[in-house]
Amino acid sequence: MGIKMILNAKAVYGVPVKIFTTDVDEQSLTQLRKMAQLEFIHSHIAVMPDVHVGKGATVGSVIPTKQAIIPAAVGVDIGCGMNALRLSLKAEQLPDNLSALRNAIERKVPVGFEMHKQVRAKASTLTPMEKRLERITRKHPGLTRMLRHFNSTWQKQLGTLGGGNHFIELCLDENQDVWVMLHSGSRGLGNAIGTYFIERAKKEAQHRFGHVPDRDLSYFAEGSSLFDDYFEAVEWAQEYAYENRREMMRLILEAIRPLLPSFQMTKEAINCHHNYVQKELHFDEEVYVTRKGAIRAGKDEYGIIPGSMGAASFIVKGKGNPESFCSCSHGAGRKMSRSKAKISFSQQDLIQQTQGIECRKDKGVVDEIPGAYKDIHEVMANQQDLIEVVHTLRQVLCIKG
Repeated sequence: MGIKMILNAKAVYGVPVKIFTTDVDEQSLTQLRKMAQLEFIHSHIAVMPDVHVGKGATVGSVIPTKQAIIPAAVGVDIGCGMNALRLSLKAEQLPDNLSALRNAIERKVPVGFEMHKQVRAKASTLTPMEKRLERITRKHPGLTRMLRHFNSTWQKQLGTLGGGNHFIELCLDENQDVWVMLHSGSRGLGNAIGTYFIERAKKEAQHRFGHVPDRDLSYFAEGSSLFDDYFEAVEWAQEYAYENRREMMRLILEAIRPLLPSFQMTKEAINCHHNYVQKELHFDEEVYVTRKGAIRAGKDEYGIIPGSMGAASFIVKGKGNPESFCSCSHGAGRKMSRSKAKISFSQQDLIQQTQGIECRKDKGVVDEIPGAYKDIHEVMANQQDLIEVVHTLRQVLCIKG
């Protein structure tokens, strides 16, 4: 079950687009054709089976670039990703009613626009991050005006969930082992960094590589000061996202310990990005790989592919497929927009589709209803050449931002 479609670029310059599914909407195909026209794309663009239209670049795309980075392809939720940890508990050790666990986690981990009242993270984590951030804001003081109470906000948001499709879950695997799983990114400051540099790229368009078919594909060329500044800032945001998930996991475990039998953490722990850029070697050339809604799936590397809030999720191991640039999907992928989901489904639909799961069932999360997402099992079937499944999880508790 490998590549299902190939778009061959018809522009003066272009690369193929190799797609691991046939379930692709027209808007996504249009975006992908534009991306393929960029002269600095290396080899081809790979598209994962959870593909859907995105802002700037198509979600589910893996974009290898030579001597350039597209800030809008990385996006504004820089470093967004997953964290999962298996506990030494069995399903039978969980209480019959999980509402107390959900309430305890929500008291410890702020969700939505909320943040901690005081800084919770350790100074050993914050101090080096603060020093690196000061270097970035000295060069770009405009960043500090994009976030209210700049310094205190990014520190108080460390260890918080955010909104949208970010979540915290308790899950059970095929052996009835208990897992804690969460999905979050770089919060307000990551958004500010992404927005700031996307606008700079559009305003100060560079033309080293010729025509750009869409302003959202404006780029920074390697060797320019803005390229170096952006790469430093995006690396900072990716580290922040990683630490945010780690701090959240610590707080979740702290919240649930008093309510459960004594437990230990197993060695199976995964913390991975799915919106990020980093330097990698592919087809004998060092390139910048932007994964826009995709995770790295190098040979024997572990990753997490969540379904919707009413479907299975998967712990996977990569096969290192070169055609996908050692990547796989980051989830099920939306099949309809949030606005369409809100008018297509009712609160009763949500209640029905999340039966047996301790979670919010109000109108405020109807846009996250399982029916708004692609079938995760079809998505997984389309990437058998990319990953192997290690564990299959089903959620019993879900907290949405």
